[in-house]
Amino acid sequence: MYDDHIPQLDVELVELPSADKLGIELKSTHKPRILLLYGSTRERSFSRLLVEEAARLLQCMGAETRIFNPSGLPLPDDVADDHPQVQQLRELMLWSEGQVWCSPERHGSMSAVFKAQIDWVPLAMGAVRPTQGKTLAVMQVCGGSQSFNVVNQLRVLGRWM
Repeated sequence: MYDDHIPQLDVELVELPSADKLGIELKSTHKPRILLLYGSTRERSFSRLLVEEAARLLQCMGAETRIFNPSGLPLPDDVADDHPQVQQLRELMLWSEGQVWCSPERHGSMSAVFKAQIDWVPLAMGAVRPTQGKTLAVMQVCGGSQSFNVVNQLRVLGRWM
């Protein structure tokens, strides 16, 4: 349920980073793996659109991206954790080396749709914490307000996990 059919950017507009330009030695044998999560199931979801744009930029810079679609994800503890979407989310968490989280602001907080995704991620899967040591970027979508409530909450939640 992730979208890997995102149109590519015109790379002439962006100078692509490279190991040579950055002066680093390549150690990985694959592109950086970035999972993008968004917090709305509306048909015209601005958090989804922002995540899709972030995915385009990340792909342009050489990353492999996957976007998890939260539509139909059950509430935490409402079904067994062998539910197909729960399993898919957990597999993507383990697959990723970095993540981008984006949620709309709802009543001064992150959306329940976004929080449900995070609540399905256990703090440990075997001996592995699926979010530990991964790079995290956070974004929020606000309709008219100018608060940073969601960004601050996502930052705290990401640091805690």
